[in-house]
Amino acid sequence: MDILEIILRAFFSALVLFIFTKIMGKKQISQLNFFDYVLGITIGSIAAEMAFDRELPFHYPIIAMGVYTLCEVAISFFSNKSLRFRHLFIGTPLVIVEEGRLIEKNLKKSRLDMNEFLAQVRKAGYFNLSDVYYAVQETSGSLSIIPKSSVKPASVSDMNLVVKQEGLCANLIIDGRIIDENLKNSGHDEKWLMNRLKEKNIGDISSVLLAICDNSGSLSVYEKNIPGSKTGSIK
Repeated sequence: MDILEIILRAFFSALVLFIFTKIMGKKQISQLNFFDYVLGITIGSIAAEMAFDRELPFHYPIIAMGVYTLCEVAISFFSNKSLRFRHLFIGTPLVIVEEGRLIEKNLKKSRLDMNEFLAQVRKAGYFNLSDVYYAVQETSGSLSIIPKSSVKPASVSDMNLVVKQEGLCANLIIDGRIIDENLKNSGHDEKWLMNRLKEKNIGDISSVLLAICDNSGSLSVYEKNIPGSKTGSIK
């Protein structure tokens, strides 16, 4: 009966925590969805209690954490299977600005006051709300913005330019140490690296804080705390 009580208490406490988190709103969440947020806090609290409460039988909190873990697995499973279930537990995106018009009722639903909303808009890089065409609060609580065409930065395709696709860069030296695997994967060897360093008048690898090679073979070097040290690219 004790184990059954722990299971029931865990389920009911998860439900209560979920309801209170729903009431508090999305602004309490960064990248996690509602239930992830609740379960993360709850499991952490149980783990802390298990560590410090010596009178608590060891297997009880493990059972409770197992229940919460099963809840998370079940929520993820059913959310992928049912759109209604996903909307209930994960939520749906909320349009706050539509075609340049601020939707007041949706702003209230988002649990954001005007100052908080404008702060998120500024974090997205738009200091004038009139530049925003669409603003959508995602289920994680973050804000996605589509700017008006008149202020949207021009892209390469807008200018009909053809540019070479960039690839990943390789860190060849970190804190004075050559990363052999990265050097090999970049298609170069240590001799090539030393020659490039000499072209920058660097003879001691230990003085290099970071050296990065891009897919075109250009090397950027950053020296350790040396006044007047230079950085740049060498072909």
